[in-house]
Amino acid sequence: MLIRMFYVSTAVGPLTTTVTGTILRSAQAFNADNGITGVLCQGQGVWLQVLEGPRSQVNTLYGRISADKRHKNVQTISFEDITRRRYGAWAMAHVKLTDADPMLGVNASAAAFDPYATTGERVMSHIDTLIAAGKVMGKPVV
Repeated sequence: MLIRMFYVSTAVGPLTTTVTGTILRSAQAFNADNGITGVLCQGQGVWLQVLEGPRSQVNTLYGRISADKRHKNVQTISFEDITRRRYGAWAMAHVKLTDADPMLGVNASAAAFDPYATTGERVMSHIDTLIAAGKVMGKPVV
């Protein structure tokens, strides 16, 4: 059985390229070995991540993620059974959100965005738009 889960968390400390690179390398290796795919978005001290794969493997990974001291306030936003993957091209895609991204609600014209109060579908729809616009950093890797 495949599942998709989306969670949000708040970074502890600055989100440097070193921290992000370490997380991505580890995620891509682990995920490729465990049949997990997904996308990691970061910006303004917030992590938004979608994980897809076999239920047991995703739950095990989420347990590790929840215990990671590089972030806090880890909350599941959505969890669902799926028949096909939405982000199957990536062991872990990376999307860096800018200050102007409406999903962060930082710029004055964007409606306020609370990542802890949104729906998974709203965020995934925006991620799809970013991917289609070529905002994914790195090549697809499964």
